[in-house]
This record gives sequence, structure tokens and C-alpha cells, in this order.
Amino acid sequence: MSKQPKVSKRGAIPPFFVMEVMRAAAEREAAGLEVLHMEVGQPSSGAPKGVVQAAATAVVGTDPLGYTGALGIPPLRAAIAKWYKDRYGVEVPECRVVVTTGSSGAFQLGFLAAFDPGDRVAMASPSYPAYRHTLTAAGVIPVELPTGLEHRFQPTIELLEALDEPVQGLIVASPANPTGTMLSREELTALSNWCRANGVRMVSDEIYHGLTYGTDAVTAAEVNDQALVVNSFSKYFSMTGWRLGWMIVPDDLLRSVECLAQNLFISAPTLSQVSAVAAFDCTEELDGHVARYARNRALLLEELPKAGFTKMAPADGAFYIYADVSDMTDDSEALAKRILEETGIACTPGIDFDTARGRRFLRFSFAGSEATIAEAARRLIDWRAGR
Repeated sequence: MSKQPKVSKRGAIPPFFVMEVMRAAAEREAAGLEVLHMEVGQPSSGAPKGVVQAAATAVVGTDPLGYTGALGIPPLRAAIAKWYKDRYGVEVPECRVVVTTGSSGAFQLGFLAAFDPGDRVAMASPSYPAYRHTLTAAGVIPVELPTGLEHRFQPTIELLEALDEPVQGLIVASPANPTGTMLSREELTALSNWCRANGVRMVSDEIYHGLTYGTDAVTAAEVNDQALVVNSFSKYFSMTGWRLGWMIVPDDLLRSVECLAQNLFISAPTLSQVSAVAAFDCTEELDGHVARYARNRALLLEELPKAGFTKMAPADGAFYIYADVSDMTDDSEALAKRILEETGIACTPGIDFDTARGRRFLRFSFAGSEATIAEAARRLIDWRAGR
């Protein structure tokens, strides 16, 4: 009698629920029904024109587009370092820039290089679920800090010091997913100083930098040279499917990250790397997208309360509204399903982002077209009136 082979427990992580919502939305569309997409954090615009042109040129050129070095091609690493100088006034050595397969690849490399199995890494709750899931798969323990409006859904020193056991890492995100809230320079600096004083590695998720409304985001590269800083071409640069991101890596982790990248990924997609060099010259086009997001945001902040969504996180940045729906339901998964079935609007239940309280929240993305967002707001108001 044969024995069943082992299945690793590290792979038994929860699904990324927004992907389940996307699947339900796709099934509805396949049945010929309309869907207004507010579930996924993806710009409705494609890559900037300069990037597309650079890709077309590279495809028909003589370069075979083979493997690159694990850290990325020098022109792209240099362009990213220049971005920090021009955008933030921060000198980042090109040698500390690592190009990755999306921010997802950056988190995998960074977590594996910085933390050992059994280490504890703190983060705000609600937060991006892949933090928890990627850490868990690596044998690292996620430590969720329950935050609310009184904390602006961000970690605080008081919450960290109230923990029963010490942590070895802290993830910060500003602007954050799903809430859109941001840390001020003073708040980020205070958290950085706490990390330094306690031997805690800071990991700063900055993939929504550039998508802010009134206040510019601060990079952890300015306040903590021991921090792992993660960014992506997916959000501001509107290049989700190109699967390209980057990290600013501290000197003491650089060789580990390089060796891990060599073995796990070999290199980020070469065509994406070559094309992305042009992205930094496309800011006029990209800032036009941000202006559209700002108009969508303003519309939803005005219209959603008319549909009963009166308690929302401060949407300082990113392209999300995180709404408390506890006066409607204690099952946001069922509510999201009902909204999709009755209005054609796809949105994401908070269970992705907060395992304890997420059933009281919904996330709406306003990364779509102005016509889509306006129509969605109208339908939600009519739906609420008819309940």
C-alpha cells in the first residue's frame, strides 16, 4: 500500500480574497452582464506611451532580451536612484537599488533576507493581506496591531510597546492599502527611531507614492538607512501586468538579497526593465491619471454617504475608500456578493485586510474611469434607497 506524500503546512495560507471577487465578476461578465469594477487595485489606464514605445523598439531590436543580472539592469537602477534625488531630495546609492519581479518579489526577497523562522513582524490591521501570507509561508509570525480611526489606521509606538513579546520587524505603509491613510514625516521618523532603539528592521511599503491628495508622501529612505524600502511600477506608473518593482536595500542585506534573487527569480522580466527606464520621463501623463483619481475620490467622498456609507477612513492617498458597514451588516462578504448581484458593482470585503474586524468593512477602488465611478455612485445610492 502506497503512502501519501507530505504536503507542507507553509502553503496552507488563506486566499487573496479580492481575486475571488474578481473571479465572480468575470463569471458575471461571461454571462453577458455588466460589471463596474471597484474591487481591484489596478489603474484602468495602461502603461505610459513612452514605455509602450520603448517596449516596441526593444522587441524589434537586435538585443535578444535574455537574462539580466539579479539586481537589475544598470540604466534602470540609475534611473531609480535619480528618481529619489529628484523627487525626494534623497541620495540613494545606485548599488543599493534592486529591481524585482513586482513588489511581490521584493517582499519575498526582503522578508527572507531580513527575518528567520519564528521571528515576529508587526503591522497595522487592517493591512495588505500578502504581508501576513508571505511572512507565514516563510515561517515568520505576523503580529497584527489593531488600529482604528483614532490611530488613523496606522501603527503607533504605544501599540508597539503594549505588545507582550518583542518583534524583530515592523511593516509601515504610507499611503496604506486598504485605508489610504498616511504617516507624516514626524510620525515616520518617530517610528524609525523606535525601530533603531529596539533593533527592529523597518520595512516601508511605498508602492502608492505619487498617489496622494494634498500632502506628499515621505520615503523611509530619508529617515532610516537600515530600512527595506519597497516600491513598484504598478500603481503610479500604471504598469501592473509588467510585473516590475524595486527595493532600496540596506548594505547588510544586499548580498543576501542578491543571492536569493539569483536562485528564486534569476532576474526581473528583461523587456519590462528595458522599457521602464522611459517611465520616469512620463510624469505629465501619469500625473494626469492622479488628477483623475482625485476627481473620483472627491465624488465618492460626497456621494457615498448618500448611499449609507458614512464612516470612511481618511483617504489621504492610494485609490481606495475603506468604509465601515457595521450599521448594515456583520458579514461584508455577503454584502459584497449582494451588491454585485443587485447593482453589478464589484467591491472587496474587508476580510482580506483585517481577520478580526474585516466583516464590518468594504473597500471601494476608485482607480477606474470617471464615468465608471460616477455610475457606480449613482447605482449605490439607488440601491440603498430601494432597500
